[in-house]
Amino acid sequence: MKLRFVALFCCVVAWMGAAETTPKHAITHEDVWLMKRVGAPVASPDGKWAVYAVTEPAYDAKEQWSDLWLKSLTDDTPARRLTYSKGGEGGVSWSPDSRKLVFGAKREGDDAAQLYVLDLSGGEAERLTTLTLGARQAKWSPDGKQLLFVSDVFPGASDEEAIKKIAKERKDRKYNARAYEQFPPRFWMAWLDDKKAHLFVMDAQAGAKARDLLAGTKLADLPGFGGGQSDDGQAIEAEWTPDGSGVVFTVSTNRDEAARAAVNTQLYLVGTGGGEPQRLTNDMSSYGALQFSPDGKTLFCLTDPNTPGKVYDLTRLASFPWPFNAAGRQVLTAGLDRAVSRFALPAGGDRVYFTFEHAGIEQLHSVSFAGGDVRDEASPATGTIGGLNAGGAALVGTWDSAVSPAEIYLFNGAPKRLTSINAAKAATLDLLPVEHFEFKASDSRTIHNMLVKPAGFDPAKKYPLFMVIHGGAASMWHDTFVLRWNYHLLAGAEYVLLLTDYKGSTGYGEEFARSIQFDPLKGPADELNEAADEAVKRYAFIDGSRIAAGGASYGGHLANWLQATTTRYKCIISHAGEADLIMQWGTSDSIFGREVNSGSPIWGDSPVWREQSPVMQGGNHAKGTGFKSPILITVGELDYRVPVNNAYMWFTLNQRLNVPSKLLVFPEAGHWILRGEDSRYWYGELRGWLAKYLR
Repeated sequence: MKLRFVALFCCVVAWMGAAETTPKHAITHEDVWLMKRVGAPVASPDGKWAVYAVTEPAYDAKEQWSDLWLKSLTDDTPARRLTYSKGGEGGVSWSPDSRKLVFGAKREGDDAAQLYVLDLSGGEAERLTTLTLGARQAKWSPDGKQLLFVSDVFPGASDEEAIKKIAKERKDRKYNARAYEQFPPRFWMAWLDDKKAHLFVMDAQAGAKARDLLAGTKLADLPGFGGGQSDDGQAIEAEWTPDGSGVVFTVSTNRDEAARAAVNTQLYLVGTGGGEPQRLTNDMSSYGALQFSPDGKTLFCLTDPNTPGKVYDLTRLASFPWPFNAAGRQVLTAGLDRAVSRFALPAGGDRVYFTFEHAGIEQLHSVSFAGGDVRDEASPATGTIGGLNAGGAALVGTWDSAVSPAEIYLFNGAPKRLTSINAAKAATLDLLPVEHFEFKASDSRTIHNMLVKPAGFDPAKKYPLFMVIHGGAASMWHDTFVLRWNYHLLAGAEYVLLLTDYKGSTGYGEEFARSIQFDPLKGPADELNEAADEAVKRYAFIDGSRIAAGGASYGGHLANWLQATTTRYKCIISHAGEADLIMQWGTSDSIFGREVNSGSPIWGDSPVWREQSPVMQGGNHAKGTGFKSPILITVGELDYRVPVNNAYMWFTLNQRLNVPSKLLVFPEAGHWILRGEDSRYWYGELRGWLAKYLR
């Protein structure tokens, strides 16, 4: 599909012009970390307002604030701050009359996050729930009289009193142990427990009693009941039916098979009075992101077919007629070779607006309710549109780029920036826009790259090249302002950054993303090496004798593979990097997908397990074909996606081979380094490692 780029609108051009006269400096960690963080906006049902969260970060998490702000969508009235609390609010939902907000928050006196309602005519937020295990994901009923929300329950607990009793017994018990009878026992950065998420309904007033819609049902008692494969099992999605008589929701019934099969989420319907839910779909697909059309006649969703034997499927936009008819299912983006990221349904039309990844950017597109006629909508020429949401006829979201931190935008017609939360601060930073280029790799694939130039860039100088490798592998580099691995903070005033979307990346079609199957490391690494060569050949300001590589998660896996298989890099940085395919299979929170990707179980006949396991390439050191590049290895001790034993093994191997290596372990970090001072230290160590071997 040929993308139609629309020129950036006048307000952004004017801001960029003004920024040219502002004294600039190279970005610092303080600039990145203390930049205000803008949440996705939620438009009011009447289309007149948008509410969004703004986080004011601090190095000490206890000093961080996050509050809700309200912005008019009909005039230029400045945004108004609605809340004043450190804890922050989540899951904001508007009442149908656009007069009230409900949200989840953990405030003074709360042991767990509870639901609060805020009347926009004035006054403080009022707490609605006092549940032992908290409440989240609240949504108003169509008539505004009830609230639907999610809360957790203990096995065997039929009501709140039973939950409270079990919670006390567990708190008072003298032993400390975890027990499991199904996989996975832990997920990302937390050990799982036996609680299950249920759907509740209550009158929208303080003190009202909540009703558990799934209590005593056969569905909720299934051992595989829970959320999808990509969450911890507690993420049930739900939406009121248009007439308010029931709730449509997605849930998995085979989470207990996660070690040996793909987990899928199906559609169900339950009445507001409870009873056994009705299963609406019965296939191998997964469904999510449920939304009804404004007229209530169509249920829209995102769907993934979970194709057997494949490692990746495009997420497509689908619809069902309402009242529900499974046979009436339509896949609206069947002809689009891209995965839909998010979508929204403005009132007054017959088109669905959505975004998808493509070559480093994410723009706005639409398709009719009938499907098949995807078209491009007015979008900024660069950057990333996120947080798309509709209220009434209004379409809102965020937009940011590598040189412009996120702001709130209106996308009805030409994009209009509504906020300037970080514009003044960004104007003081010496940030050059990313540069895009492509080349044809030796495997005949077209490989897209972004180049980031340092502060104070001088084309007459020679700069070392730092090739940064994205994780995933099912993701891509975005033209966006990021907190972790911030492009310009990594580049500083010393380095040119190369951001390459190797095979396996998203944003280039289904075949491109699937091509990593049976070739998890070697093929992508070969393309990375060729990308570095291409950048050196293409740009005279790059010093080809001084190149480094680094990445995190899957990017860390590839960083380890590069160290093991080539000597071209002066140094390597690996965060959360895989050392051994078999060990990663046996200790991470994901098994089945790794078997599909490698071609067999670890005891099967696939050579991938050994031939593309980084640690098994140790013999390359003696051959002189690997393990010569000094490596900085970093890891969070609470990382259960790429467990810490990978970092230990990789450090041990490098020490055994007498390769200069350094191990940094962050005891309070998981897969990501999220504490401010930890992040500042990590960036300092990374840049120190680059300086030691590249300058």
